[in-house]
Amino acid sequence: MLHTFKGGVHPKYFRYLTRNRSLMIASLPEKVSIPLSQHIGIPAEPVVKRGDYVKVGTMIARGTKFISTSIHSSISGVVSAIENQPHPVLGSAPAIIIEGDGKDEYEAVSTNNPESLSADEILDILKQKGIVGLGGATFPTHAKLTLPKGKKVDTFILNGAECEPYLTGDYRIMVEKTEEIIGGLKIIKKLLNAERSYIGIEKDKPEAIRRFRELLDNEENIEVVPLKVKYPQGGEKQLIKTILNREVPSGGLPVDVGCIVNNVGTALSVYEAIRHGKPLYQRVVTVTGSIVRNPGNLIVRIGTRIGELIDQCGGLTEKAGKIIVGGPMMGFAQHTLDVPVIKSTTGILCLSEKEAEKEGELPCIHCARCVDVCPMGLLPTEMRKEIRAGHWETLKEYNLLDCIECGCCEFSCPANIPLVQLFKLGKSEIRRIERL
Repeated sequence: MLHTFKGGVHPKYFRYLTRNRSLMIASLPEKVSIPLSQHIGIPAEPVVKRGDYVKVGTMIARGTKFISTSIHSSISGVVSAIENQPHPVLGSAPAIIIEGDGKDEYEAVSTNNPESLSADEILDILKQKGIVGLGGATFPTHAKLTLPKGKKVDTFILNGAECEPYLTGDYRIMVEKTEEIIGGLKIIKKLLNAERSYIGIEKDKPEAIRRFRELLDNEENIEVVPLKVKYPQGGEKQLIKTILNREVPSGGLPVDVGCIVNNVGTALSVYEAIRHGKPLYQRVVTVTGSIVRNPGNLIVRIGTRIGELIDQCGGLTEKAGKIIVGGPMMGFAQHTLDVPVIKSTTGILCLSEKEAEKEGELPCIHCARCVDVCPMGLLPTEMRKEIRAGHWETLKEYNLLDCIECGCCEFSCPANIPLVQLFKLGKSEIRRIERL
């Protein structure tokens, strides 16, 4: 019997569109727009200026605070501007524009033996190479793996659930880059001094489960755990509950229950940074949807326009009703194809006008479906009422800040109430008041 968490939903997944499409290297962009804000925390500060020549992997912005990280050029060429540009999450944000020279010249890097590095050396490399969580959250990895004073971790969980519908990038790297991911897992496990590790993979990815089990056959204290197919199985708190039956307290972090969780893509980038000195200047992006002529999983340079990637996949068979960066549950609808791929871009989803249609909001019928499916055990019906009434202090009592914005409540709502939008507004207002 497969363990799981309370709540969650079973949307249509549509992974058949790309699950068997092997990783493909996207065409080299002629120009990139690389935002300074593409990780949780303080934006990086530019260390280049207009007219500077850069290579692939050149540091172009440095993280000056602990919760920040560095950013690197993804092509070789000349810095043409540092200015506000379209951003897939923020709308617009400062970015470094690089005009490519087509040479694709790389910065020289040094390789390392992970066994010879100290914990501090590994953490410094991860910060300098710009490694962040690639499951979508983009928390700087060096900060996440730095344990607070007095805290110990006994378990490291590698997240291979990839529970968002349509997305298959993590699945493809688990199948095609299994050894490198295991290498990253071992680096993180050693860094944390964790006694044991688990790799959680949803059971609809049997080839990935087989590959990991095959390569880990003789390894002790590393176990592959098949997971029930349910959204949001990949949420770190849900994963901890499923695998360890531990509950992260309200307002707490996984480290509070002796655990750290990282995405498989993050483990791959950790391995490449430590072993090969490779900065995070590219990532895997699933370009998909029923109207994409040739959907696929592309290895993409950061800063590439999403419109270019859609073109590389054969363009669209009909007019798009909505284009989303990320998955359909937690992604961000775009108003332009000029937004760039950033470190958090897991997918580009193109929906037809019919698929994007949504009926207008109706009165709440108090069916409590949203309560039943909330994986965090919250009360969306009550939080909705308090937000629309402007009762910000009351919202704290309902633990609104624990909401992970997974969209299960909105997906299940027969009245089409924009619950996630309301909860984002409420959380933003609570934080604004706390800053006063």
